[in-house]
Amino acid sequence: MLKSKILSSILKSNLTKQLSRNNYTQEAPQPIKIEKTINKVTLLGRVGADPQKRGTEEHPVVVFSLATHQNYINNNEESTQKTDWHRIVVFRPGLRDTVYNYLQKGQRVHISGRLIYGELKDESGTTRTTTSIAADDIIFFNSKN
Repeated sequence: MLKSKILSSILKSNLTKQLSRNNYTQEAPQPIKIEKTINKVTLLGRVGADPQKRGTEEHPVVVFSLATHQNYINNNEESTQKTDWHRIVVFRPGLRDTVYNYLQKGQRVHISGRLIYGELKDESGTTRTTTSIAADDIIFFNSKN
């Protein structure tokens, strides 16, 4: 009887040590909280050139430039306009085909999308960093004027 109590006590002690070593006696770890972020771009401007197809058969993309501008008064109190050029890329299949078939140079468009960064290699093999807007939605306006 004494022998079984000692053996039982030793087993409990070893089991407790083993469980605590394997973290079975501790609380379960809290799940990792994933915080929300925002990467949203909205542009209204004019198309700089007819869209071009790029990429591969498996990963096609349509690319075009968009001009936006900002008016301000310079130091000589003259009204001045500064133009910014944006590289727009379209990956979404339905939108990509519509843009390629119907969008034209000079047309006014509203673009909703997100910023993306990447690298391009030119003909000489030089790598350069690029910033583009990946369009999620494009609203076409009727006239170039």
